[in-house]
Amino acid sequence: MLAVTGPNGAGKSSLLRLVAGLIHPAQGRVVIAGGDPELSIGEQAHYVGHQDAIKPSLTVTENLAFWSRWLGDGNKVAAALAGVGLGALAHLPALHLSAGQRRRLSLARLLAAQRPIWLLDEPGSVLDAAGGAMLAAIMRVHLAAGGLILAAIHGPLELEATRELRLGGTP
Repeated sequence: MLAVTGPNGAGKSSLLRLVAGLIHPAQGRVVIAGGDPELSIGEQAHYVGHQDAIKPSLTVTENLAFWSRWLGDGNKVAAALAGVGLGALAHLPALHLSAGQRRRLSLARLLAAQRPIWLLDEPGSVLDAAGGAMLAAIMRVHLAAGGLILAAIHGPLELEATRELRLGGTP
């Protein structure tokens, strides 16, 4: 687990987008040491950014089913929704979700399709205390299974053995 910290505008989000392959480096290239050279970074990593990438007119289940199929594993939708505490809301249009519930739905992609690397940009934003505990729990499970997490954060995460990379400002 590497926590990327620093003030607004320091480049935390840009770094994650660069690693995810969403923007290109001015020089050099980004590679995953030990990764599968036949797969793109996007096929080996989940990127969850600031925006939740949810279609309001689709139900909670339909939104996650879309992403699950897109990411290559459409069979874990119900379990993923239960894992983020949205199982009871599966039938609702996403339009009716609170900001925290929308964030949980975005995070459910992490559970619906397995990837060894998670790139998370402010993953705990808009989550309440219970949501923050849920996020920490799924992150711990991912790390315990040998996964890697690169997370841009402003506040502390309740995870053990976290390394920190501070961008901008003074140390």
